[in-house]
Amino acid sequence: MAENSRNRNDTFPKLLIRNAQERPTRAAMREKDLGIWQTWTWSDVRDEVEALAGGFKALGAERGDKIAIIGNNRPQLYWGFAASQAIGAVPVPVYQDSAADEMQYVLDHGDVRFVFAEDQEQVDKVLSVRADLPRVEAIIYEDGRGLHNYDEPGLQSLEQLQERGREYARSNQGFFETESAKGKGEDLSVIVYTSGTTGRPKGVMLSYDNLLKSAEYAVAFDNITEADESLAYLPMAWVGDHFLTYCQGFLAGYCLNCPESPDTVMSDLREIGPTYFFAPPRTWENLITSVMVRMEDASAIKRRMFHYYLGLARRVGVDILEGKPVSTLDRINYAIGNLLVYGPLRNVMGFSRIRVAYTAGEAIGPDIFDFFRSIGINLKQLYGQTECSVYLCLQKDDDVRPDTVGPPGEGVEIDLDANGEVLYRSPGVFMGYYKNDEETEKTKTPDGWVKSGDAGMFTTDGHLRIIDRAKDVGRLNDGTMFSPKYVENKLKFHPHIMEAVAFGHERDSVMAFINIDFEALSNWAERKNIAFTGYVDLAGRPEVYALIKEEVEAVNQDLAADPELVPIQVSRFLILHKELDPDDGEITRTRKVRRRIINERYQTLIDALYNGDDSVHVKAPVTYEDGSTGVLEATLRISDAKTFQHMSKAG
Repeated sequence: MAENSRNRNDTFPKLLIRNAQERPTRAAMREKDLGIWQTWTWSDVRDEVEALAGGFKALGAERGDKIAIIGNNRPQLYWGFAASQAIGAVPVPVYQDSAADEMQYVLDHGDVRFVFAEDQEQVDKVLSVRADLPRVEAIIYEDGRGLHNYDEPGLQSLEQLQERGREYARSNQGFFETESAKGKGEDLSVIVYTSGTTGRPKGVMLSYDNLLKSAEYAVAFDNITEADESLAYLPMAWVGDHFLTYCQGFLAGYCLNCPESPDTVMSDLREIGPTYFFAPPRTWENLITSVMVRMEDASAIKRRMFHYYLGLARRVGVDILEGKPVSTLDRINYAIGNLLVYGPLRNVMGFSRIRVAYTAGEAIGPDIFDFFRSIGINLKQLYGQTECSVYLCLQKDDDVRPDTVGPPGEGVEIDLDANGEVLYRSPGVFMGYYKNDEETEKTKTPDGWVKSGDAGMFTTDGHLRIIDRAKDVGRLNDGTMFSPKYVENKLKFHPHIMEAVAFGHERDSVMAFINIDFEALSNWAERKNIAFTGYVDLAGRPEVYALIKEEVEAVNQDLAADPELVPIQVSRFLILHKELDPDDGEITRTRKVRRRIINERYQTLIDALYNGDDSVHVKAPVTYEDGSTGVLEATLRISDAKTFQHMSKAG
């Protein structure tokens, strides 16, 4: 019976129709607009999606057509996914912060016929490259501010399109249910483009079965229900948001909440207080930074209390969260800490109601991970990729470790090849790369095994430990295994370090580039009465170098506690004069370092680190907010950092 039910609801439009029938008045989506939360029930969403689907049909959309969706998280854009799928078209989400040429590549390669964009910014980018997009016939926008005087063929508002759709529905009674019923689980559901760390993005084709079977396992694993709430703030083009917000939301029937803007995410998070939350490591790092910066402004008494109870949390907090034995005295003391520190801290971050939280996308520093768990937030790691519909490994509530991603989930097979590369097979394994059979054959074997590109190992009890991207793991000249990401995550735990890039493969020692956290350091500099004129000036200040040196040496001291990690301490570093930026090609839209680009662009800086130089002059390309480009020059100081002999943490 359960299987028959699943077959009837094997696509997202079918799930939408089910939700509108079974929970018509329950909140499905919210959006904060002009300071007020607007709510759509499941019945409302179904009606809006039907109107939009009818509009697409009125435009001439056919089964198999590609419809691009571009913008920040908006209920209307999520409707675009369901409306496209209801008529058999395929949504192609595009990163909203993509430059026009990046957008042009995805729209052209993805054979996009219609574009559904959020606002003028996105419309302008599409229009600037429209001459190179012969297949694009119409552009629909959700927010019309600034667009009323545009005279462009095929440009129209969402309201106009939905009105045409309602007229279409009146003339074609029952079309929505009829068209939705034609969809099948094995059909192509979405094309999600990878972030392109090593080259052009690839279009990952995921079927409804890929996404829904994986989502079913994940929902059952954490007992996700319609009573849960999530915050939809991550890029809609990222498979993580698509899976955890759209797929699981439609499957479980819970409410997704869209912030007013990317700038209000943290305040909106506090207002919503989600029960189910997902964030990449960068977000958790930023939360810690904001907490530490705020505490620096607190009174001496509050700072002492904060650090005392934080020390207690580090010692017993995780055990209490996992229900493990803790002395009565520590439990009482922790309860006091919960009243005075941990509870208010969770509340100010928006986690008062949190039941389960996840991080994924790249490795998270163990210090960051343990911090949140120690104050009572059930933060766990999951491991997956775009090519497997996200779901591979999940951590159980009572068996969470910072250095593993848990055992394989239900229905997932994982193996390691002779070189330690993770191979997997699951119901979520992608159909293939769109228009790229060569890369599909390189990645996916005929019997369904996928080469992840990640280096890993299993613990004795079956937990998977991801070391790094297989291509990034190297060795020092003395043979020590070197994972740059591990060192970088240790550095980024410190509140004044935004990003780090570590070097050491086939070298005698490890060196690093540091990106400062400008907001945190500005706050610090103002308290210290240190004058500065901007990012470049602040990054080069001797006081800043002294502070960053302390934080680098704190990492070194921590690494020295493990005899196997002693050789990978950072012996020298420099602070970059600009932030690594996706617009400059240095990191991806999902904030992953493009190491090849860094190595090529900044080779003179790497050489200066290893040559023992005290300073180095650099010219770096930079893309400004208005899209113009230039060159930023600076002379960077190079600093030595103290390294340590092996010592126990107790010592």
